Amino acid sequence: MSISAADVKTLREMTGVGMMDCKKALTETNGDIEAAVDWLRSKGLAKAAKKADRVAAEGLVGIASEGNRAAIVEINSETDFVARNEQFQSIVANAAKLALGVNGDVAALAAAAYPGTGRTVSEELTEAIAKIGENMTLRRSSVLEVSQGVVGTYVHSAIAEGLGRIGILVGLESSGDKGVLVTLGKQIAMHIAATNPLSLSSEDLDPAAVERERSVFVEQAKASGKPDNIIEKMVEGRIRKYYEEVTLLAQVFVIDGENTVAQAVANAEKDAGAPIKVTGFVRYALGEGIEKQEADFAAEVAAAASSQ
Repeated sequence: MSISAADVKTLREMTGVGMMDCKKALTETNGDIEAAVDWLRSKGLAKAAKKADRVAAEGLVGIASEGNRAAIVEINSETDFVARNEQFQSIVANAAKLALGVNGDVAALAAAAYPGTGRTVSEELTEAIAKIGENMTLRRSSVLEVSQGVVGTYVHSAIAEGLGRIGILVGLESSGDKGVLVTLGKQIAMHIAATNPLSLSSEDLDPAAVERERSVFVEQAKASGKPDNIIEKMVEGRIRKYYEEVTLLAQVFVIDGENTVAQAVANAEKDAGAPIKVTGFVRYALGEGIEKQEADFAAEVAAAASSQ
């Protein structure tokens, strides 16, 4: 029978389930909306939808490499307990591999065929939500590639190969020795995990962010009562220091504590036998930017007691 768009919309609003699943439910139940709700519940889909408003700020960051390119994904769950679930780990690992084929496009990744199931990545997550009992979201994905050289990778707080709480990709463009490049790439990735730079260089910084810092420095310098020409020099000195703190190439390399990252790269060129250019980096820290819900257990206990 023909299923109307209005009925699909109604069922979607009632259950929070995706449109294609709603249409399938209505088809299976001859357009009976109440029966369709039960059909979705029987498949675990409506149950999954009920969890969709829960904050998912835990989970895993996953990395996959292939040749001179690498992908990184973040899939969130409600608790860190799920990160130790083998089914969830498998989904993150497979999603990272699939991200290589869609250049990190999240929408395309969600719609990509999940291996061995006949489902999409999004549908596989829905199945996992129903089985594991927590909300899960495919949050973001990126791919980094160099024409020649390596994309260095590092996973911090790893719980399995390529899976952890912080993931880093860093591109090294070079025709030099691959072994040297792989070692340097991992070291720089570890540095990025530790220092969280805002950009590759001062040229890549958000101009608005620089101006905000400059405004603060100007006000601080004015408070010193120094002449305007001295204030200008003070501000420029503080801006240079700011660049050294927040841009990757100007930061002191944590591996040796002496050279800047730019100097460390230049030093590595001798062993690599060719120039090396850092082309960019990606740093994912699990749950960053997500407003987490803090449970008030005392209030929960009090509410439970009052309901008895």
